[in-house]
Amino acid sequence: MSANAPRTGARRLRAARETLRENLRSDHAVRERNASAWLLPNDGTRFDQRAIRDMRRHAPEDEVDLVIVGCGAGGATLAQRMARAGWSVVCLEAGPFWNPDTDWVSDEAGSHKLYWTEPRVISGADPVPMGSNNSGRGVGGSMVHFAGYVPRLHPSDFATHTRDGVGADWPLAYEDLRPHYERIEHELPVAGQYWPWGDPHPYPYAPHPVGGNGEIFLRGAAASGIEARVGPVAITNGRFGNRPHCIYRGFCLQGCKVNAKASPLITHVPDALAHGAEIRADCMATRVDIDPRGHLATGVHYRHEGREYFQRARTVAVAGYSMETPRLLLNSANERFPHGLCNDHDLVGRYLMVQGAPQTAGRFREEIRMYKAPPPEVSSEEFYETDPAKPYRRGFSVQTVSPLPITWAEHVTAQGHWGEDLRTYMRDYVHWATLGALCELLPQADNRVTLAAEKDRHGLPVAEFAYTQCDNDRALIKAATHVMEDILRAAGAQEVMTINRYAHLVGGCRMAADETTGVVDRDLRTFAVPNLLITDGSVLPTQGSANPALTIMALVDRAAGELAAGARSGPRAPHDRREAR
Repeated sequence: MSANAPRTGARRLRAARETLRENLRSDHAVRERNASAWLLPNDGTRFDQRAIRDMRRHAPEDEVDLVIVGCGAGGATLAQRMARAGWSVVCLEAGPFWNPDTDWVSDEAGSHKLYWTEPRVISGADPVPMGSNNSGRGVGGSMVHFAGYVPRLHPSDFATHTRDGVGADWPLAYEDLRPHYERIEHELPVAGQYWPWGDPHPYPYAPHPVGGNGEIFLRGAAASGIEARVGPVAITNGRFGNRPHCIYRGFCLQGCKVNAKASPLITHVPDALAHGAEIRADCMATRVDIDPRGHLATGVHYRHEGREYFQRARTVAVAGYSMETPRLLLNSANERFPHGLCNDHDLVGRYLMVQGAPQTAGRFREEIRMYKAPPPEVSSEEFYETDPAKPYRRGFSVQTVSPLPITWAEHVTAQGHWGEDLRTYMRDYVHWATLGALCELLPQADNRVTLAAEKDRHGLPVAEFAYTQCDNDRALIKAATHVMEDILRAAGAQEVMTINRYAHLVGGCRMAADETTGVVDRDLRTFAVPNLLITDGSVLPTQGSANPALTIMALVDRAAGELAAGARSGPRAPHDRREAR
């Protein structure tokens, strides 16, 4: 043994102890502002059902400080922040209040209920399928079944028009969001290696161990001269409050059975309930009302168990995401806004974006078992920024993905394999590794949500989403596919196959400097109705090549701080709120 070994071991031990102390300090700071992880049960169950039974309940005729439509990434974060600030809050959620102990199942088909499956109409030259990878329902929203990947946007994303001549500039800068990114990363919490791209930064927790899929990516990236890193994922690496370490069971997209993966249901809802927020599940918002002068929102109409109700509020926030938020505003047309609420400039529903998300799989001699790890365990943002040498603007990221057998069968059948050939590929499942790209498709005015002639079970016109790619979009998707195929071949793949698909939804009520170019301002207030906010991904002017969940939560954290500081419309001054309760 080397004489330096004891000293090296001592240094490692001291470093480990310092990391532990730093994590404890960080956990204490998180608990002071959001104790959700410590409010979860510690008895083997996954959610304290007493918190639901005992939550504060308002009568519909009560005028609350804030009513929120939607309890996903944006709505749940806002509810928790404002309840902590002493506001009376009612959150209306169209789906159920999920119980992780009974509702999360290790079964792809059995998890279909987690998706928004109400009717929608799709059109355009490149129609976007709706469902599992871009819509959610129930308390927690689509983050209940998201993969857990939570990268930040890059500083360049906030000024793509100025920098690259495409897209749009945001009315705020990356620096405005940096502290809010950091706060949310500690609350989820996020695990990953030091991140060298965009604004280089560390993550609160060390990266997870790498599984077979990640090893393939790292091997192929190294052989191709591409930098790749482990993380960032909102999945606990070590105990966090009463949330346990990830057990790598491979069903992140079906609702995390052990509460290791973050979703608003476990990261923000418990604290919101503890501070007096009311969450009304199975309540479908049908219309936002405004006062007779058309100046202020007065509340939200909604349906529950076949009956119509109206919740009065001094402030209204819509967080239904990029399909349902524009749809609700368009369905809220009135005498003052005949073409839809806040739609004076025909911007509601426009500039809706999806990310191009092709997936490329490679077959290897050894068993990979790609599902035995967080799906997005290794990633690269090497191709994120505009490359002047390329014929397209902006870029894409690459990450591991882990399609389970039903989704894997869709990959195989997309290549034309059927019958015995399909069965052969299915039996070979454990030998395949899969990479996925996120391509920054550009905002275009005619990619939009309008109201269709078809109506849903509530009698409301459903959303029609028209989508067509531009030449830049097609070039990006093609380039990303080539890169993924090259990485897998460099890693030793014997065969590769690619399937084209989309992921995520953002835009539709975008943020801008003024009402002629956007629906909301930098604080997420609508220009037309100052006490009406939009607090979801529909406000993003551009999408980058990053999954949107973290940015949505950071934007809402920032907006909530403005509200809590007293920047709101309404007849009462901020200091009157607690007295009124």
